[in-house]
Amino acid sequence: MASFAKLDSNNIVIEVQSVHDNELMVDGVENEQKGIDFLNNLFKTNDNWKQTSPNNNFRKQFAGIGYTYDAAKDKFIAPPRYNSWSLDSNDDWGPPIPYPSVKDDGADPVVWYWGYYWNEDVYQADNTRGWKATKRNMAELPHSDTATYDWNGTAWEPSQ
Repeated sequence: MASFAKLDSNNIVIEVQSVHDNELMVDGVENEQKGIDFLNNLFKTNDNWKQTSPNNNFRKQFAGIGYTYDAAKDKFIAPPRYNSWSLDSNDDWGPPIPYPSVKDDGADPVVWYWGYYWNEDVYQADNTRGWKATKRNMAELPHSDTATYDWNGTAWEPSQ
């Protein structure tokens, strides 16, 4: 099976369809245009389709609804996770504040780790902050310390 992303006039993915390999083969080789023709004949349209790979082995990543097809780079780009995030040189979305470098208690073996996440509202209120965390035991259970912490760029500190 092959997958095809239907694009709107702004190259935004609005639908993804699967096409059986039998509909793609030309002399034993998969042919994207044959899949596009099959879909347009099936739906009686002349839509803009691009093949996408669930294995992420071409066009960067599998296209989902809301992704953008960048024709110049011939790849699909995911929608931004948050308004403040920007694309890096690999066309991946990244936060304006680097990921926290302190990930666990530093013990050997590790007893607990930081379950951290981005909070866009915190960042919008104070653009020096955005990462929040709680402590988690290695068994994925809440830690006895149930406080929420903020990343200050070098360490976790209790939220105000």
